[in-house]
Amino acid sequence: MLHIRRQSLLLRRVVPILGVPDALVPVDLPVSQINLFPGETTALWISIDVPSSQPPGQYEGEIAITAIKADAESPVQILSKVEKHQLYRDLKGCLDIVEPIDGKPLDEVVERVKSATTSLRRILLSPSFSEFFSDNGPVDVMDEDAISSLSIRMKLNLTVWEFVLPETPSLPAVFGISDTVIEDRFGVQQGTAEWYEALDQHFKWLLQYRISPYFCKWADGMRVLTYTSPWPADHPKSDEYFSDPRLAAYAVPYKQVVSGNDAAKDYLQKQVEILRTKTHWRKAYFYLWDEPLNLEQYDSVRNMASEIHAYAPDARILTTYYCGPNDAPLAPTPFEAFVKVPSFLRPHNQIYCTSEWVLGNREDLVKDIITELQPENGEEWWTYVCMGPSDPHPNWHLGMRGTQHRAVMWRVWKEGGTGFLYWGANCYEKATVASAEIKFRHGLPPGDGVLYYPGEVFSTSHQPVASLRLERILNGLQDIEYLRLYASRYGRDESIALLERTGVYFGPERYTFEHMPIDAMRGQIFNACRS
Repeated sequence: MLHIRRQSLLLRRVVPILGVPDALVPVDLPVSQINLFPGETTALWISIDVPSSQPPGQYEGEIAITAIKADAESPVQILSKVEKHQLYRDLKGCLDIVEPIDGKPLDEVVERVKSATTSLRRILLSPSFSEFFSDNGPVDVMDEDAISSLSIRMKLNLTVWEFVLPETPSLPAVFGISDTVIEDRFGVQQGTAEWYEALDQHFKWLLQYRISPYFCKWADGMRVLTYTSPWPADHPKSDEYFSDPRLAAYAVPYKQVVSGNDAAKDYLQKQVEILRTKTHWRKAYFYLWDEPLNLEQYDSVRNMASEIHAYAPDARILTTYYCGPNDAPLAPTPFEAFVKVPSFLRPHNQIYCTSEWVLGNREDLVKDIITELQPENGEEWWTYVCMGPSDPHPNWHLGMRGTQHRAVMWRVWKEGGTGFLYWGANCYEKATVASAEIKFRHGLPPGDGVLYYPGEVFSTSHQPVASLRLERILNGLQDIEYLRLYASRYGRDESIALLERTGVYFGPERYTFEHMPIDAMRGQIFNACRS
């Protein structure tokens, strides 16, 4: 039996958002302290990173959890030091929030004071100050609270199989990051060294989730400027980004991200001519407009695409949509008009990215969409979720089941999409303080457009904090690789039959609520495909 290295282990505390367990706040290793009130419980999320070079076999590890009463002397002196250091960091964080308020606008001052007040209240209500809670009255003490110290040791057993998931994701999953949210919350100005550093951090952090990030800036009428690299195409950092094997696809901006001396048309032509000489050009796409609704907007897509194709006939244009132009019906019914969009946009568009909401529970409608496409001419069908579909269909809203989050990718596999897009991973309400409370945007389902949180909201850490939903997205993308491996041996139809035979996924309203069928499916794939 081999041992799990501590460096491969990530331990995180599950923190509720709007009362729903979601934020995964890292816990220091090898020793950390979590404070709980009497009767309070908390959940921990354990992740183990298995490098591709790890030899197959059985591995084991152990986590020790020691319960210590607040009024008991700690048998491990380092715990009190950790707590004291955390208290220092929290108080210093409050000071950092309120110190630079001279000359700031009133609304920003108010926001900073509110943020500092929230942090101070959290500190004062921590168990470190529980002896001063006399105004709150007596607290019921359970039997187990009478025990001054209790330790449990939790065994971890891990099996590493003898095959490796591909480093480059088989399914391009492109997720948006709002650059304006980063600029506002972290106080960085576009084009500065701090701005590039902030974007670089977010890009590299999301790559570990098998996601191909792009940054986005919204304009009127749902026109969107999207770019994966904030640097020009001839900058070494752009080549570093685009050549990264973990990146499955990258967005090329239609115009300059940071203002420069080049005229708009000269800039576009120059960027395209540089990128076309690179081997990674096959990953490139242009995402110009989000969900065009009328003839004017569709014509704008066609015109921009024509300009791009004049410089690069092989460029891929991606358009998200859930309907045809509402002022120029393409067919008698809305769904028929939706299906006819490819014939309306052709030859200007190559990636037709449709909303899963349109399909509802009618998987049979997929064939109507696919029939309209011309894969022999490089046309692809991608899908996306956003506000819809809603429960019980798969989506990533806060409060949905874990398997419901994971089922988004099972649906993609069964329906046959070759890529996936998600509009935003950090699109919470505007704030001008990094540690300000996270608020979801009004009018959107809770969690829609937010898959991770600023680390500063929970501690003095500057690292983003993942959501449970983001971890389940990773699980789903890994499931895709298992299914693709199985399909390479036994055919795509048989891989779909396996999804159903193991009880994992039948359709958008019928999928497992438990995790055992998923483990069984993965096990069957390994046993069937082992060399």
